[in-house]
Amino acid sequence: SSSSSPALHFIGKKEDIVRAGRVTKLVNGCRDVLVLYHQGQLYAMDRRCYHSGGELQNGDIEEFNGRLCIVCPWHKYKITLAEGEGLYQAVENPTVKPIRTYWCSKGVKQRVHKVTEVGGNIFVTLNDSSKPIESDVYQVEKYRTVSLNVQTPNPRN
Repeated sequence: SSSSSPALHFIGKKEDIVRAGRVTKLVNGCRDVLVLYHQGQLYAMDRRCYHSGGELQNGDIEEFNGRLCIVCPWHKYKITLAEGEGLYQAVENPTVKPIRTYWCSKGVKQRVHKVTEVGGNIFVTLNDSSKPIESDVYQVEKYRTVSLNVQTPNPRN
């Protein structure tokens, strides 16, 4: 019911997640989530990059303009850990040398989820905002962690 508090989904023991650094989990049978531990903080977001479905658990964490981001290993898209914003480098004035750049936000592109610790266990509350976020596109069967379909050639050709 709408009056009940949002569901807490068990991810794992904190010590295991801290040791691993990153954990992926299919939450509630419907959402592929990456939980990561960095500099004492836990973050959760959709596992696949909003841009073209890159596997964020393989990305590096870097700081841009004082904001921690995960960098997608596929096309180097930068996503803030806390908000899920896409960052890009803009050029101040292309006619002036040397070229000066600065970091800008494209807005929220990656759905981030709330992490809660209860007695050494880590839980995620899914962000169920109905406002579409670009990473939602990859939350379908075909991109799931578990789906490994091997195509066998049709012998009747």
